[in-house]
Amino acid sequence: MKIVQDDKGNEILLKTAQLFMRFGIKSMTMDDVARQLGISKKTLYIYVADKNDLVKKVMMGIVEHEKIQSDNICKAHENAIDILFALSKDVSQKFGQVHPSINYDLQKYHPEAWQIFNEFQTTFITSCIQQNVELGIKQGLYRDNLDPFLIAKFYSSKLYMCSDGITFQQDQYSFQKIYLEMMRYHIRGIASEEGLAYLKEKVKQENHQL
Repeated sequence: MKIVQDDKGNEILLKTAQLFMRFGIKSMTMDDVARQLGISKKTLYIYVADKNDLVKKVMMGIVEHEKIQSDNICKAHENAIDILFALSKDVSQKFGQVHPSINYDLQKYHPEAWQIFNEFQTTFITSCIQQNVELGIKQGLYRDNLDPFLIAKFYSSKLYMCSDGITFQQDQYSFQKIYLEMMRYHIRGIASEEGLAYLKEKVKQENHQL
């Protein structure tokens, strides 16, 4: 089935995404989704074939939205460190509220949806960070002896670890705490002396903790 294009269908996908992020995927039945959205299951099945189709379409919508958002952030800033800060703030705000079982539920019960999300992480995010590293090197803000592709792969792997619900127990550490430590580790590891000086001033001005 093609992804829903009409306004009603898009609204259903958007609201369902919010439900999944809040309650997890496995725990939400089609009855639960319909009830929470205030629609009948008959209406829900106009737009999706079954729950697996619903999860897949929700994930496609999330990924497409995140790609557009990331592109807009990159276009809004010229400085590589500013871009990284803006991307990090966006990730922290959004994914800090995600139910910890999401990754597990996707992998175990919805492999097609998981493949869409995994491809987004391993390809799009890696490419985005690689471009950021290349820009930072060109601007003198990052060390010039870095391998941009390797750094980007390291980043995407660490990002996955932040939210897999296994590497770090989220009843001990919040996503924001884990992600902040990862970003501190990342940016201080790649910044040049000029970049560290800029970073210090930016942290002071914006009251960040990096």
